[in-house]
Amino acid sequence: MRKIVLSLALLGTSLALSAQNTPWSLSDCINHALEHNLRVKQSSLTVEQRELELDNAKNRRLPGVSASASENLSFGRGLTADNTYSNSNTTSTSFSLGGDIPIFQGFDINNGIKIGKLNLEAATADLEKARDDIRVAVAQAYVQILYNQELLKVARQQREHDAELLDQVKERLEAGKVSSADVSAQQATLAQSRQSEIQAEGNLNISLLELTQLLELTSPEGFGIVTPEVGDVSQMLLMRPEAIFAEAVEIKPVVESARIGVESAKLSIDRAKGAYLPSLSLSGGLGTNYYTNSKVQSVSFGEQLKNNFSQYVGLSLNVPIFQRFSARNQVRNAQINYRGQQLNLENVKKSLYKEIQQAYYNAVNAQARYSGSAQTAESAREHYDLTVEKYMVGKAGVADYNDARNNWLKAESEHIQARYQCLYQTKLLDFYRGQDLNF
Repeated sequence: MRKIVLSLALLGTSLALSAQNTPWSLSDCINHALEHNLRVKQSSLTVEQRELELDNAKNRRLPGVSASASENLSFGRGLTADNTYSNSNTTSTSFSLGGDIPIFQGFDINNGIKIGKLNLEAATADLEKARDDIRVAVAQAYVQILYNQELLKVARQQREHDAELLDQVKERLEAGKVSSADVSAQQATLAQSRQSEIQAEGNLNISLLELTQLLELTSPEGFGIVTPEVGDVSQMLLMRPEAIFAEAVEIKPVVESARIGVESAKLSIDRAKGAYLPSLSLSGGLGTNYYTNSKVQSVSFGEQLKNNFSQYVGLSLNVPIFQRFSARNQVRNAQINYRGQQLNLENVKKSLYKEIQQAYYNAVNAQARYSGSAQTAESAREHYDLTVEKYMVGKAGVADYNDARNNWLKAESEHIQARYQCLYQTKLLDFYRGQDLNF
């Protein structure tokens, strides 16, 4: 039996490792984060709490029923029926069953149910906002990995190229065409390339760690992502921020949550005003008791319960007259909160518009930067190739070679970053319009 359990455990571990070794697409990462991220789970718990609060608000319409029983014992000297005192022992047993139901509570119950529904809708909108936040965070981390992967490729190619060049310089030293100083300089250049490769690899590992932490994975070991096909993103048409905002303000959960907050605050004013109104409730119950006295012959237990059985029903009306201005202040406080929620809604809308404006101009700049960086990288590459040829025939020194190399690496790095930033910013604008964040 132990062997079977061990085999199943090893099989499960093997399948988990196999799944992690499979490259993850952006949609895979987002779906996994939505299911496992702790912030999203916390927001889900808030929704469950609001559901329970709404259920409690609805249940206030139901009658309340309670039962009670009591037993009292008395010892010593006490007053008798003939108005004299004597030593006696008495017992008293009582049973009761009662209930009450609210008939009118100044619309407090109805308004409480309406507010509970709005609170549930707001919590659901907040949950969707948390999902949107994790989508954006995952996409940013994903793009950073793509960027660092490309930088590592460039650094690795450069290290391999410098290693080949060192071998060629050594051959030229044996032929007497260069001095040992040139070999030392090229060795230093190769060491610098190796250091750049190590740094690029470290940056990639850190970005992988950040993404796996968002996905709540235990370790980044074996984790990899799918590299998407990126076309010419510089020619993608961009909607104006005003048009994007007009769509976003109707669908974004952060605005919906703020809008619901205004509605809830308005209902809270009506609920607070209910304290000025009277309340009416209906109550009823059943009861009986049993009594014994050591000096008197008692009727049997069953007979007393039957004879002492009683019922009651009643109406209770409570009319507020003066409440030390508490009702008035509650109404004023609710009105202040309503104005605050209105300001919050406007602030949320302005913040959303600023985000869209920022994303729009970032996308415009990214497109221009992408187009310009492509030309710069191509020119820097051509200059670097020509410098290498001159360096090989002794027409360029190590300093010229290193300058050309550094300029090319910088231009290539900026071009790679511009490409993925352009892709991300353009997709982010579509995300504000309600489209999936995927590429």
